[in-house]
Order: sequence, then structure tokens, then C-alpha cells
Amino acid sequence: MRNGTSRDNRTRNRRQLSPAAQFGPFGQSSPLRHPQPPYSWLDEESLETIHLASLTILEEIGLDFLDAEALSLWAKAGARVDLAAQHVWIDRGLVLQAIDSAPPTFRWRARNPAHDVPIGGSQIAFGPTGGMVYVQDLDGGRRTGTMADLEALMKLAQLSSVLHFACWEQVTPQDVPLSQRHLRRLYAGLTLTDKPVMEAAHGRIISADNIAMACLALGLDPENEGTAAGGPVMGDVINVNSPLRYDARMLGGLITYARAGQATFITPFILAGAMSPISMAAALAQQNAEALAGITLTQIVAPGAPVMYGGFTSNVDMRSGSPAFGTPEGAWALLVGAQLARRYHLPYRASGGLTNAKLPDAQAAYETAWNLWPAVLAHANLVMHAAGWLEGGLTVSLEKFVIDLENLAMFARFLQGFAVDEAALALDSIAAVGPGGHHFGTAHTQARFRSEHYQSSLADRQSYDGWVESGSVDTVRRAHRLWRGALAEYTPPPMDAAVREALADYVARRARELDGANLYE
Repeated sequence: MRNGTSRDNRTRNRRQLSPAAQFGPFGQSSPLRHPQPPYSWLDEESLETIHLASLTILEEIGLDFLDAEALSLWAKAGARVDLAAQHVWIDRGLVLQAIDSAPPTFRWRARNPAHDVPIGGSQIAFGPTGGMVYVQDLDGGRRTGTMADLEALMKLAQLSSVLHFACWEQVTPQDVPLSQRHLRRLYAGLTLTDKPVMEAAHGRIISADNIAMACLALGLDPENEGTAAGGPVMGDVINVNSPLRYDARMLGGLITYARAGQATFITPFILAGAMSPISMAAALAQQNAEALAGITLTQIVAPGAPVMYGGFTSNVDMRSGSPAFGTPEGAWALLVGAQLARRYHLPYRASGGLTNAKLPDAQAAYETAWNLWPAVLAHANLVMHAAGWLEGGLTVSLEKFVIDLENLAMFARFLQGFAVDEAALALDSIAAVGPGGHHFGTAHTQARFRSEHYQSSLADRQSYDGWVESGSVDTVRRAHRLWRGALAEYTPPPMDAAVREALADYVARRARELDGANLYE
């Protein structure tokens, strides 16, 4: 078989697949497991030095907790509390005792049990980007996000088997009133997807609505705090207002989620040189102190509540004052954050596709790689922002979303490893072909050519002349065609009509009740 003929056949076979069929095979349908030990950056002495420094921060410097109930909980637990200043100093014994009660692993339940995600250990799960203001694609350019945009992103996440949760605020739907956004987002996520759901743990009102709706979707009693006995059905990030402050909005969400047994991902957001001293050792010591404080509070609220150690530490570009993503310093932070989480026997949350690029270009590619590789090597258990991130987190790009999925699928394939056995070594085939031959037509190749190697849904591997003849289509335009075709063939996962109606009724009732309300009381 001539090389050209083989290449043309492969190209033709790929083109015969429907867009959704091309989109769907990305990655694996189940959570991923790392087959190798985690990579560690620091030696044990250096790691211990950061650990001890963070305990000193907690004991001698302390943190602000801008919520009356949180202050009361700290005082009852034995911490030193200044109520007037809303400041807390936390003894290391209290911290270490509390985090010992946090589970090292838990199961994040989905509406479809086949999509449940185990969190912790060697498991790695990827999720899409979130919290964006703008959406970008080749059709509409950069624009303010709408509900239709959010629904499209959720559908794509549902279609992709390499994204393990789909529902999140991938872009803010600014055509929906603020008081209704969490309701409309979560209704869309629970009906358009059947993967685990995230929704903003912002204050007590929003958080309680989220839990109630997720429980309705899974057939659980939202009034029963024991609904989490089989694992959480809701999760979200609790961001620290770095440096050294938890605000009322985040604390309301933390307390509400922890009390109901739902998952919290405690995540300081530190840019070295701005929210912390410029040195990475100081930034990581502060990150650790802030994370341990929030994790401790979850266990004071409800011992055994599922919680993750999160890290979102990078550096500032000192020439502009802007956050810098996809940097060597950010890679250090990812690796060391994972080491610290393992030290405390906690699951680790990281971020994957971060970039400052404004388009899905070469900068976007290499900065994303500088986040994804350390996250995977570190054994991050939940890699958030893994698909679609642009512009420092302001914009989600549908084309980059697909490009990132290709990357994630390649990681999924990489983590599978390869067999080393008699059949794989194929010595008989080597002997039969001998010197100077080729293996295209051998029985060994013919039996394995569809499955032995990763089959890209996006890359172009034609000759230059073939590429030109096909229209000289670049990666971004191929990604555009892929997501457009996939959406055209999307069908929602099945849902009982009575459950759907109950969710719709809940959204309608709460939208009326919350009209004009202060959601963050």
C-alpha cells in the first residue's frame, strides 16, 4: 500500500463521520486514573518549611472572616476571635485536628450514575471553563454572553466524554436578571446534561436553591441533610479574597454547602507580587494558610464534609500589572499545591487551560500546555477551566473549547499507557516483513490500525498540496466546523417529565420570590 493511498483513505474515512461522531470520541467516557506516581517539585524539607510558615501565618497573623456566623463558629471551636475587627487567629492544633476529619476521597454524584466522578487518589477529572463575561467565536466575534451561549457550551460539554462535569457558569448570561441567573443556569445544566453539576456557592440563598434543585433532579429530599450520604450532588469553588480574607458571600456558601454535605473547593486566588509577596515561597505559604483556614472551617461546620484543597496561584506581569498565566511560576505553584494537598490527605483542585491570549493562537496553545502538563503530572484530581479559557478568564472561545478538548483527549490517551507483551511486540510480524519492507498490510497492523493510536478529530495530516486542495483550512476553522456540526446533532439526555416539571415549577416560584431580593444576605 502506497503512503499516499493510505493517507487519502484515512482522510476520506474521517470525513464520512458525522460531526457529532467526530466530536464524541474525544477522550474516555470514564474518569481518568494516573498510572504513575505523582511528580513532586520540592523536597520534603522545603515542603515542611512552607507548611510550618503557613501555620505561623494562621497563628500569629490570622485572617478576616466577614460573616457573623463564621466568627461564632470559630469562637466555639476555640480560635481567638476579634469580633469587632472580624479577625481570627487559628491555633495549629485546631487546624490539624480539623483537616484530619476531611475525607481523602469522595464520589461526586451525577443525574446519570454512569457519569459519577470519583474525587481523590489517582483519579483525574476535567471540567470546562467558568465565570466568563464574554463569548467568542468565528461567527459572532467577541460579545457579551447570553443564555443561548451558555446553553450551547453546556451541550458541547455534555457531548464531550473527556469533560467529566458540564454544568457551570461557563459564561455569564447577561440577558437574564441577576436574581434569576443561578436558577436558569442550573435548570439548563440539569436538563441539558446528566453529568455532575456545579453552581455558585454565593451566599446562603443561592446555595440553598442549588442544593434543592440538584436534589430534585436526583430524586432526593432537599429538606433532608442526609441526602449527601451517598456523596455530594453539588459542588463549587469557595474563593479566598486574598490576601487573608474570606468575604461574607463566600462564607455563606461555604457554611451552607458544608452543612448539607455538599462539596466545596477551597481556592485562594493569589498573584505573586500583588496578593502576596512576589517570591513563590511566600505566595505558596500564604496559599496554604488561606486554604487550610477554609478547609478547617468546613470541618467545624460538619466533620467529614467533602472538601478539596484548591490552588490558583500564579504571578503578576510586573510590566503591566496584569495576571500572568501559563508561566513557569504557575507550574511550580500547581506542582507544590498538589504536594501540600497530599501531605494533608486531601483531594486537589487545579486549573488547566489558562492563558492571557486574546485568540486561540500560538500563545493560547503554549500557555495552556504550561498549565495542563503540571496539573496532570501533579495528579490534580479536578482540573477546572480545562476547555475554552481566553483573555485571562474574561472570555470563553468556542473554537478554543474544541481545541482544548483535543488536548484533553490526548492526555486521556497518554494516561492509558501501552501494553508490553508478546502480542504487542509482534516479533513474528517484524520477522515476516524483514529489512526494507513496510507494515501497512500486515495482519498485525490491519487488526489494530483503528485502535492502536490516538485518532485526532481536529488535526490535519494531509500533504501540503492536499491541504491546499481542501481549502487551506486552519485549526481554528476546523474547530469551528466541529462545534457547529456537533450542536446541530445534539439531543438532550433523557429526563423524567415529572422531574423536569418539578424543576421548572421550582424555578418559576423562586424567580417570583427573589425578584428584587438581596441574594447575598
